[in-house]
Amino acid sequence: MNYNSINLQQKLSLFSEHWSPKIIAQLNDYHLKLVKVHGEFVWHDHPETDEVFLVIKGQLKILFRDGEVNLSEGEMFVVPKGMEHKPVAENECHIMLIEPAGTVNTGDAENSNLTAPNDVWI
Repeated sequence: MNYNSINLQQKLSLFSEHWSPKIIAQLNDYHLKLVKVHGEFVWHDHPETDEVFLVIKGQLKILFRDGEVNLSEGEMFVVPKGMEHKPVAENECHIMLIEPAGTVNTGDAENSNLTAPNDVWI
């Protein structure tokens, strides 16, 4: 058994690319991922699962076809499964995602240049 804590800031210091989630832990069948975001992502949904966004640093806007939610540091939002959404960050923002293992960051969006490998651990 590993009894070492996970330091989020230390893990975030290990990478700089945007929109490329990194796994830091597994909880049952779920991955906890850190990601740095900046600019606009693609419209997408996850037909089979909800997705948790937890802002660690900065501000994140999640657009929906019929509205939006604005998140600041320490705030979170659960995007229901099947709901099309588009994350946007005017400045670099650090977030944690909680989603089932194997979830692709671009969901059902086809041929996106923002699709990242979904199995990278840091």
